[in-house]
Amino acid sequence: MKLNPSVTKKNFLSMLEILIVACARYRVTLRSTGLDLTPTDEPLQRGHYDIRPYSRKDRISITDEPCITRTLSHTSIGRDDTFRTQVRARDGRCVITGVVNAEAYRDRWRGFNAAHVVPLSSEDSWLQSGFSRWITNKTGERDTGINSCPNGLLMQSNIHDLFDSLDFSINPDDGYKITCFDADTFRIDGRVLDPICRNRADDLGVRNELLRWHFRQAVLANMRGAGEPSFETDFPPGTDMIGEILSGPAAPKRMEAELFSRLNQYSLTTESLHTPVGQE
Repeated sequence: MKLNPSVTKKNFLSMLEILIVACARYRVTLRSTGLDLTPTDEPLQRGHYDIRPYSRKDRISITDEPCITRTLSHTSIGRDDTFRTQVRARDGRCVITGVVNAEAYRDRWRGFNAAHVVPLSSEDSWLQSGFSRWITNKTGERDTGINSCPNGLLMQSNIHDLFDSLDFSINPDDGYKITCFDADTFRIDGRVLDPICRNRADDLGVRNELLRWHFRQAVLANMRGAGEPSFETDFPPGTDMIGEILSGPAAPKRMEAELFSRLNQYSLTTESLHTPVGQE
């Protein structure tokens, strides 16, 4: 994880709650000072943090909860038409950068994508988590709701790629603040998700439960050990894409996610865990 200014002591501790499995309370200490971390809005300092239970008889560990494979989503004609149209009409701008689509009145959306918060390739997770209950505008019995407007956000295409890759996420429990887990190339770290897309009284507004899921995936992908791999997605013309995927890391998992997306189908145990933060 690369430490960016949006990470405060309070939200760092909340991220650790996603990562740490503990049967009792534990303390988080900045090694260089020996001081315990408290949940304040002060920026988190760079350094190594030691995570220890208060009692030697208690044990803590890093969760083995899997995170989704980082893969870019692909829009196809048919199933996505209503989703894309509704997200465009609701937002009209990139809800991350605030850039308005000046060509919307001509129905030109070049450079803007309707991004899924929970990707279509994670429909099994969607169903297991019961997310359908948060969607009130489903079109029929077989509609799970994953391809509906409340699971979408309008973004500029380059920002969409970073969102799909879990390089940044939105924390609805921290004032909808955007947290970058990698280099903040587009200066979005610390911005707030545009209110236009998140009216809870609107059936088409993005749902907090889905944003919370995406934030959890980003924490799992970026903060556990060396982090989950982020894969190459820019295959030049003539490249054997399947061969490249199969010869790379996590090939079966990635291949399944890529095919699902493109086809658009329906422990560690110790008393002291050392977590480096913000180290290059």
